Amino acid sequence: MDREENLKKWHVSRRRFLQMAGALGATAMAGVALPSALRDGSGVSVAGEDQLGPGEAAAQRRLRKWMMIIDLRACDGCQSQDSPPKCSEACIAGHFVPEPMQWIEVYEHELSSEAELRPDEQPDLPINGTRFMPTPCMQCQNPPCVNVCPVGATWSTPEGPVLIDQDRCIGCRMCMAACPYERRFFTWGEPPIPPESLFVERSPEHQVPLKKGVVAKCDFCPEMARSGRLPFCAQACPQNAIYYGDLEEDIATNGDQVVKVSDFLAENSAFRHKDELGTRPRVYYVPGHGELAGRKPTDHGLQEVSWDYQSIRKGSKSWKRSGT
Repeated sequence: MDREENLKKWHVSRRRFLQMAGALGATAMAGVALPSALRDGSGVSVAGEDQLGPGEAAAQRRLRKWMMIIDLRACDGCQSQDSPPKCSEACIAGHFVPEPMQWIEVYEHELSSEAELRPDEQPDLPINGTRFMPTPCMQCQNPPCVNVCPVGATWSTPEGPVLIDQDRCIGCRMCMAACPYERRFFTWGEPPIPPESLFVERSPEHQVPLKKGVVAKCDFCPEMARSGRLPFCAQACPQNAIYYGDLEEDIATNGDQVVKVSDFLAENSAFRHKDELGTRPRVYYVPGHGELAGRKPTDHGLQEVSWDYQSIRKGSKSWKRSGT
């Protein structure tokens, strides 16, 4: 099926298509860049490559071990912006995520229960009030989801992200039951996503357009990282609370600051969510309650995320969150 047939099928006018293409192009140009030390591979030069032969340049490239740090001291759930969490909404827009899925979701946790769970790891955490915790897929190094998939539709890549092959997934949802973070979602019908999603080339690293009857989740945006850009969630965070980096290079950035991962984690008593389960997540958290953004622990409440698509594909089906 060529592009003209697609346009007819989904009733997208030529003018609308050009508007969509322009918007996507502007978004790509506006992407926040990764540090030069992380921008190799996929045609991006490494330092001094122009003085090296092809074999030597390839040898300089290292296998990435993508990871994320979320600084909870800076995260205020976008209350200071008077908006829903921008990380969630940027992920939805960038991946055409259907309602009600949130591949990165911001939860509000009671600090009293957090202090009881990890009193030694977070000694300075207030006892009363709440904090907000953005929660993507943890990209576990020992992923329970991968261990239970009966058809090998989900796997860990050498770079770290855990991916899903929609063409292989049989929709048994065993991986959803195994995930202790509840970060996997099922398409109970034809996903309610916009017609323009049809023009994206689907791959396990970019699950667009989603199919009916498969599992989907945060893919950690490795294709964006290899092209030198931060993931949508990190780009959109107004408080620069989300760092993306490489465990091999031992550096990460939030688009404004570059940190040495090992030092940053140690100096700030970072922890991993439910690490006691032995899943070994690649997402780390710095304890806090939004104090760097001026938030008090008693400032409760989050604004609800919205899916503001101008239109959705014909034949789409909606479902409620209880079905995820």
